[in-house]
Amino acid sequence: MEDFLEIGGKKIKNRFFTGTGKYATNEVIPRLAKEAGIEVITVALRRVDLTSPEENILNYIPKKCIILPNTSGARTADEAVRIARLTRACGCGNWIKIEVISDNKYLLPDNYETLKASERLVKEGFVVLPYVSPDLMVAKALEEVGAHAVMPLGAPIGTNRGLKTKELIRILIDEIKLPIIVDAGIGCPSHAAEAMEMGAAAVLANTAVATARDPVMMAKAFSMAVEAGRMAYLAGLGPVKLTAEASSPLTGFLNEESG
Repeated sequence: MEDFLEIGGKKIKNRFFTGTGKYATNEVIPRLAKEAGIEVITVALRRVDLTSPEENILNYIPKKCIILPNTSGARTADEAVRIARLTRACGCGNWIKIEVISDNKYLLPDNYETLKASERLVKEGFVVLPYVSPDLMVAKALEEVGAHAVMPLGAPIGTNRGLKTKELIRILIDEIKLPIIVDAGIGCPSHAAEAMEMGAAAVLANTAVATARDPVMMAKAFSMAVEAGRMAYLAGLGPVKLTAEASSPLTGFLNEESG
């Protein structure tokens, strides 16, 4: 039986999502998407320039990919809703990653404005994936208003620090029925594998790929790590113990006889 992630009526095989920012050149994007088998890729509206084929990021995203526009730059729910409507009008489809950030130092999401934007956009027919700080009550509220996934940060965006919010993410995975997609702060493939081993539905990483010496190879490494982590989760990890336990019994060692 094949293992798919289903969001908004679409089945996704590759659970590693990536973005389109920070690359030295846009030409690398279709290469890494092909090599890593990327199916979902994020893009900011400000990089969609319909007047310039060379500058329009949409021209570098393979047609088979699901475009996940984000509301980067929004500081309020109203601004996020406006950006979402514009992305749909630009032909980017009805998927939207809600980002509402008013904190200029740590770039932490405003969960409450995000919730308001999510509720409004669900009613307008968007497939809504909100980016949030991992808070159980906010995640439950997002579930209630009809969000299609919850995207908690692993660490502040762009830091490559890994799963600093691991225990909070674990609670969301345990308590929320929606797919939990770990987003932001993931710095290396082992971080991604760890998130998947916990039961995350998918992982999104951009900076770690874009700033690597070889972004194409790094994207492939992330894709493989996410697949390995998912496989380990499905296989069922062994219990963690505080004391040693031999793999083989020590009784009867070297034909010892009791007596």
